[in-house]
Amino acid sequence: MTAIIDFLNTIFWGYVLIYGLLAVGVFFTIRLGFLQFLHFGEMIKAIKGSRESDASGISPFQALCTSLASRVGTGNLAGVAVALYLGGAGAIFWMWMVALVGMATGYAESTLAQLYKVRDDHGQYRGGPAFYIAKGLKAPWAGAVFSIALIISFGLVFNAVQANSIADAMEGAFGIPKLWSGLALAVLAGVVIFGGLRAIARFAELVVPFMAGAYVLMALVVLIMNFSEVPGVIMTIIRSAFGLEEAAGGVAGSVTAAMLNGIKRGLFSNEAGMGSAPNVAATATPAPHHPSSQGLVQAMGVFIDTIVICTATAIMILLSGVMEPGSGVTGTQLTQQALEAHIGVAGTYFIAIAILFFAFTSIVANYSYAENAMIYLGVGNTLGMTVLRLATLSMVVWGAYEAVATVFNAADASMGLMATINLIAIVLLSGTVAKLTKDYLAQRKAGVVPTFRAADYPELKKKINNNIWR
Repeated sequence: MTAIIDFLNTIFWGYVLIYGLLAVGVFFTIRLGFLQFLHFGEMIKAIKGSRESDASGISPFQALCTSLASRVGTGNLAGVAVALYLGGAGAIFWMWMVALVGMATGYAESTLAQLYKVRDDHGQYRGGPAFYIAKGLKAPWAGAVFSIALIISFGLVFNAVQANSIADAMEGAFGIPKLWSGLALAVLAGVVIFGGLRAIARFAELVVPFMAGAYVLMALVVLIMNFSEVPGVIMTIIRSAFGLEEAAGGVAGSVTAAMLNGIKRGLFSNEAGMGSAPNVAATATPAPHHPSSQGLVQAMGVFIDTIVICTATAIMILLSGVMEPGSGVTGTQLTQQALEAHIGVAGTYFIAIAILFFAFTSIVANYSYAENAMIYLGVGNTLGMTVLRLATLSMVVWGAYEAVATVFNAADASMGLMATINLIAIVLLSGTVAKLTKDYLAQRKAGVVPTFRAADYPELKKKINNNIWR
């Protein structure tokens, strides 16, 4: 099994996705007329006017916070440190690039998720890649494969990974035994996830702005403390990305190492194209009432995750001067040492608490994605959801004190499969995305509030729910 899983990961992450995610991002950037650059203000406008919900859906702002809860995890702290250590300062430049083109991919998949959403047995909006694959491409079997892969990776194993990160941080900073951390996490997570989607959305709406704001504020404090050195650090990032000076990481001067590590960690962090965020994007009541509005909101999520939060981590590490090539100190430990160099021993505790918030919110949001997959598979009844919730909480406890590499690698392979299916689907449906985008922007240009009119899309007849889009 280990050999098979390692082979699949080599194929998915060494060849298909590392290039496929980038290529699809560039494809949508061009096809949508550089939407994320020319209409960045529209993304901000979509978020500002997105506090409303209805009986069927959560608000777009809650959907953004829930997707950010999943995106913003240990990858924003430990993953950035690994990218710097292996690829040098230049890796951060390539993280920026993959996020900027990934915004177009994130827009496309979440727009499609909105368009093809349905109502479940409780009248709640549901949707995501499985639904637009089944309805838009008439390939329900592929939607089922996607859903199973999503439940395995996001619903179960990735939550064990997040719990492991929390338990490590709590043991290192406060000496708390890992098993006790796991049990406490399971109890707290259970309180939220047994409340269902709306409870998860309300939790994310309260916690995510606080945790992201506190972390970015700490980064700003570090920037102010080292203001004179900031321009030099930014130039180092840009120059190292193209090999114009020796990189600061373990593979000094290697442009390839900077590119591969920056791209890989960037993709892992912002999840653009993975098919995860669309699951919650579909549950929102869009404002304006047009599928593209939620696509714009989720594109901003990619920007916040990588351009804002990952950059905050990178700047704190590069300004600290603690990174030593070949030292073996990387991941969370490197991030903790960096902040300790800036503010003393309190930095170690701050990072431990940040990981607690970042990883815990990821557990809750990841579970919400798995809920959507269960509903698509037709097992979203009370019994099915209870089994999923108990399995999720069991993985949290297990993951807190166990770190079985084969299981975690299996989750990577599972995510690789779902991402590959999703990328193929959104490219095949790109004509619909382009038409929706043109329609939305034309209405904005005409000075009216964009509204989706199903009659303008005769090719979608019997594919979308007209009662939702009436």
